[in-house]
Amino acid sequence: MKENLIKNEVVIEGSARPFLSDSTYITSDATLPLVIFCHGYKGFKDWGAWDKAMDYIAETGCYVVKFNFSLNGTTLDAPTEFNDLEAFGQNTYTQEQNDLTAVINYYKEKPEVDKHNIYLIGHSRGGGTVILQGYYNADVKGVITWAGVSDYRKRFPKGERFEEWENKGVFYSVNGRTQQQMPHYFTFWEDYAMNEDVLNVQKAAQHLKKPTLIVQGTDDPAVPLKEAQLLHQWISSSLLDVVDGADHVFGSKHPYTDDNLPEHLEHVARVTSKFIHSTK
Repeated sequence: MKENLIKNEVVIEGSARPFLSDSTYITSDATLPLVIFCHGYKGFKDWGAWDKAMDYIAETGCYVVKFNFSLNGTTLDAPTEFNDLEAFGQNTYTQEQNDLTAVINYYKEKPEVDKHNIYLIGHSRGGGTVILQGYYNADVKGVITWAGVSDYRKRFPKGERFEEWENKGVFYSVNGRTQQQMPHYFTFWEDYAMNEDVLNVQKAAQHLKKPTLIVQGTDDPAVPLKEAQLLHQWISSSLLDVVDGADHVFGSKHPYTDDNLPEHLEHVARVTSKFIHSTK
């Protein structure tokens, strides 16, 4: 990491509850493009090598922010542990939009930031989050998805599993890394169904006229290449970067202890930085 990187941690007063964010940027006489990273499902801002990837982007001359969604299951005291599964169960797509808007509104007023150049990066489920925010929020200049999803509805339980969820009011998803049984309350579906029109990723993508970079690995077991191809087809102003052999997290893991970025993630950080600086 370069010695002139400045790092700060800030608690954002969200609509659900306070949540943690951090910023990384270089000392500069000029204002910097604001780049905000959104983690994915069962993720958090400091998962794996995300921090190193954000340092890479910051070193190219960006004011980089990442944050924990308010109801992602972590806490202010334990930002890398799912210690609050009750909160995780209460999360909704609407709440994630509210959280991201709050982050944008807070950081765009920083004196180091060029508020006319705001870019959003979303990984996995976060890809859908940034496409929606990019479409609805006039402050956003450009959007980047890393293994981003193209559809929310198809990820809900179906058939008997849906009926069981409705009857019991909760279903559990196992966290493969921690083996925790992570709850989803039926309110998650009810919020989506009530707001489906504004949470429709395809509709937002098809109407998104802002510069967009779509990055996708060919060996992603969680989000198939087809989803990236669909996003690229829907977003007329998009570029598609297919990373041959890359998995869902571009070679990262948690915890990540290597000094250098994984090869695939370094490529992603490099093309992301190039995209931001070519469109700002």
